[in-house]
Amino acid sequence: MKLRQKILLLAVAPLTIAMLAIMLTVRHQSIALAKHERQLVESAYLQAKETELRSYVKLAQSAIAPLLASGHTGDPIRDATTRDEAMRTLARLDFGTDGYFFLYDLRGRNLMHPRQPELVGRDLWDLTDSGGQPTIQKLVAAAQNGGGFVRYMWDKPSTHQSVPKLGYVEPIPQWGWMVGTGLYLDDIEQTLREIDRRAQTNIDQTLAWVVGIAAISILLVAGSGLALNVSDHREADAKLRQLAQQVVRSQEDERARVSRELHDGISQVLVSTKLLLETAHGHLEAAPAPPPSSIERAVSMLRRALDRLNGALGEVRRVSHNLRPALLDDLGLAAALELLVRETREAHEDLQPGFAIALELVGPPVQLPDACNTALFRIAQEAISNIERHAAHATRIGVLLENDLDAVRLSISDNGPGFDVESVQVDPEHGIGLRNMRERMVALGGTCTIVSSPHGTEVCAVLPHVVIAQLASAPSSPLV
Repeated sequence: MKLRQKILLLAVAPLTIAMLAIMLTVRHQSIALAKHERQLVESAYLQAKETELRSYVKLAQSAIAPLLASGHTGDPIRDATTRDEAMRTLARLDFGTDGYFFLYDLRGRNLMHPRQPELVGRDLWDLTDSGGQPTIQKLVAAAQNGGGFVRYMWDKPSTHQSVPKLGYVEPIPQWGWMVGTGLYLDDIEQTLREIDRRAQTNIDQTLAWVVGIAAISILLVAGSGLALNVSDHREADAKLRQLAQQVVRSQEDERARVSRELHDGISQVLVSTKLLLETAHGHLEAAPAPPPSSIERAVSMLRRALDRLNGALGEVRRVSHNLRPALLDDLGLAAALELLVRETREAHEDLQPGFAIALELVGPPVQLPDACNTALFRIAQEAISNIERHAAHATRIGVLLENDLDAVRLSISDNGPGFDVESVQVDPEHGIGLRNMRERMVALGGTCTIVSSPHGTEVCAVLPHVVIAQLASAPSSPLV
């Protein structure tokens, strides 16, 4: 990891950790506050309900107090009539939609129930609610203790659903009764759920704000670091590209110098030597005096020397052409490619029968800057050299130079067995030529793509006309 990336990481990581700690703290405190608020609301609601239930039961007792005072006359019939009147009085009392009073004796037998008359007269001592709790037994126990509150599940008359209910009972010891009423708690549950929902919404919104602020802060820090890295990277990349262009330009200048020296120096010496040997050879053939054996031996040696000189001249021409073909500077890219194709064909005619290589020119000719001519020619030279070295079974090579409305394209294709392009390019010991092709095009602003399959390989270099125009108008185009 680079130093700038480490510095950026050291700036972003503590900020991220701090924001996460803030988020967790805010969430914990918000949940604790919501729970405390829920408990306060629930406690306040229950206290209000309990006060209300006590008032209702006191009201019911006040309603039957006169009957209770006159219910012990000693006359069984009259006392029974009084108790019946008290039951009817309590049955008429109600409050709200689902508020009513009920009567049980202390053995669990229902005496009066205005909403569920089918329960009247039944022994409900063993009755349990939907939670398995013995409802009547708990109510009787509370009454025997002088009165109290009991929470249980009971069917709500308006909805016919079993919901939580808070009941309050008090005993009527004179008659062995307990009177009670209750309030359903589903409205409290609904209110508490609404409080929980609002609290969760507030928590989510707070966390969303914290996350947004954290994200913006991290993006600002990362963006600033990235902008600094990109700026420095562009500057370094520009300097590196300029240095690479200067190195390549120096290489090409040196190649051109060596080519000129080989052509103007060594080549001239070899040519003059060849002329002298040819003259000596002619004199020996015309001279009558030397013995035949000496003449024959001298002629043979001179012929071998001439052959060697001819080979040296061919080697010098080959080295000079490989360093930098004169046609590339004199007649342009198309002529240099024709020479390259012709030399490749001649080199394979005797060694590989059936081998074919062809150059196709499409579109009007275009005058390219020296940098473009050099780069495209080197790519063609490297591609054909790769085919000769690594695609021995290839029998057809196609070189296409195309000039259309958008760009100049050079394509070199073969029918070899192909290779894995990605693995070769990432291998530091192989694929140097492929990477050089790409770097030549990138340095000029073009592209170089390599596509390979078991049916063949194609190298395609593209130089847009916009890039060519920029290079042509530059004061000094780099040789690539």
